[in-house]
Amino acid sequence: MESPPDSPVAQSTHSPPDRAYYPGQPKSLEGIAIRSFCLGVALTFSGTAMVLTLVLTSSPLWRLPFFIGALSTFHFLEFWTTAKYNTPVANIGSFLLTANWPAYAIAHVLASVECLLTNLLFPNRSWAPFYSDQFILVLGFLMVIVGQFVRSAAMVQAGQSFNHTVQHYKKDTHALVTTGLYSFLRHPAYFGFFYWGIGTQMVLGNPFCFVGYAIVLWQFFSKRVRHEEALLVRFFGDDYLNYKNKVGTLMPFVGS
Repeated sequence: MESPPDSPVAQSTHSPPDRAYYPGQPKSLEGIAIRSFCLGVALTFSGTAMVLTLVLTSSPLWRLPFFIGALSTFHFLEFWTTAKYNTPVANIGSFLLTANWPAYAIAHVLASVECLLTNLLFPNRSWAPFYSDQFILVLGFLMVIVGQFVRSAAMVQAGQSFNHTVQHYKKDTHALVTTGLYSFLRHPAYFGFFYWGIGTQMVLGNPFCFVGYAIVLWQFFSKRVRHEEALLVRFFGDDYLNYKNKVGTLMPFVGS
């Protein structure tokens, strides 16, 4: 028999959801759905455009939809891994679509413009030294794939100990992870994005943005690692110092 509408049982089963999930709020289900849909559309169209360009033409412009597809995949996985393995902190910001705005967006626009202009104006010109363009292209592909895998896997392995923002206070769920990828990479999520970002520019064939990405990413992670590790020493003391002395970052001069 159903409970009367005004009974305590009926009220408990029909209690309003948390306001954070309403439109315009940090965990808006509407906002999450729209972003997921748009990323899916971008990935579908970019993948289709890349395949058609490769099959029907000899144009090197397949590189541009590849970049858009790589970006779409990256941003979707940032949210998905957070939502599945660190559910309490998952929100619209977990997509990282507006992270470090507007510098992040400007960097990707410049990379797209450089790729478009160089391939339209100089379609047969190789910018790679010693005719190494095919090697650089393959290496770039590997860096994008490995970088994405390592970053996502690191977020999965860290679980609730991973956060997109540096934590200044230790939570009860915050543990020092030293197994899996963390046994040979001190900051595998940073490692993954560092080489993913550089790899995209190698695939695009962007000599100028390659240098720009490398410099900016190195500066960003060098500063972030120093700041974060000072907090980790405060959180975990000698345990982190011993871990730091044994495990490197595998990013040049970052955290050394």
